[in-house]
Amino acid sequence: MSSPVETLGGVSSVRPAKPRVLAWRLCAIALVCGLVGLIRQEHLDERLYFYLKTHWYADSWEGRAVWLPGYKARIEAQPIEGVTQNLSAIAFDHDRGNLLAVTNGGPMEMLALDRSGKLTARYPLVGFDDPEGLAYMGNDLVVIADERKHRLVFFELPATPGPIHMDSAQSLTLDILAGGNKGFEGVAYDPEHDRLYVAKERDPRQLYAISGVKGSLAGKLQLEVKDLTEWVDRFVFSTDISSLDFDRRTGHLLVLSDESKLMIELSPEGRVISYRSLLGSSDDLEKTAPQPEGITLDDDGELFVVSEPNLFYAFRKD
Repeated sequence: MSSPVETLGGVSSVRPAKPRVLAWRLCAIALVCGLVGLIRQEHLDERLYFYLKTHWYADSWEGRAVWLPGYKARIEAQPIEGVTQNLSAIAFDHDRGNLLAVTNGGPMEMLALDRSGKLTARYPLVGFDDPEGLAYMGNDLVVIADERKHRLVFFELPATPGPIHMDSAQSLTLDILAGGNKGFEGVAYDPEHDRLYVAKERDPRQLYAISGVKGSLAGKLQLEVKDLTEWVDRFVFSTDISSLDFDRRTGHLLVLSDESKLMIELSPEGRVISYRSLLGSSDDLEKTAPQPEGITLDDDGELFVVSEPNLFYAFRKD
């Protein structure tokens, strides 16, 4: 075997490594760095941690959690007829038993859908800037999060389908770290505590709870705003937040991430209870949801997701 050490004039010297060896070493270093970067970017280490932690205590959550791993797709990537693009949010109307959705461009509308994803009514949104989040608050009251303005818009659902005018609605603006197209993306309502959860998409991700909303809209000002961003920083292992929903049965908050293709369930203290992926590698989805923008649960516990441009998903417990 040849030695990398040579003797020249009685002095030992080390031969430089062969170019091929150096190239392999550099490739190996680049590969390791790339893997570490991917793990951190996609929070794969946190996903593994929470997978082990939540599944270890799965039995203790039976009947007390939404438990997202138990859901399987009933309808996958079904295009909504009459909608071509910009489907950006979904909510369940508990009074009428149907779904509401919004489009944020070309044209801007609120839509009524049945639980099979069929379009049943249209409500043009007049004077809105960039509707993204949506929640139904009961007794015909609807709230839309207008992203670019960091504005929450409240209005009553018309008895018959027709235009909804911004100048006839009530609104609340929270100009907190306003940043163009990275503003309020998700909104959910907790009726027991008269509390709205509002999420900023990213750069940075933020989460707020606004209590006393209905009381204030009725004329008795009693708003309280809490910053819950710590929940996001500590427990929400995704790169963005694209939608929220509140489960009235368990008191848990659902968080949807478009970039990470994840649904995450949080406890009333903000801790991760369960999660599941919307990647095509999962056993019940043939293809990855391209841009999931809205999530909601109905009164029977069925789960609905919408994805741009116009795709509808429905999930049931296995």
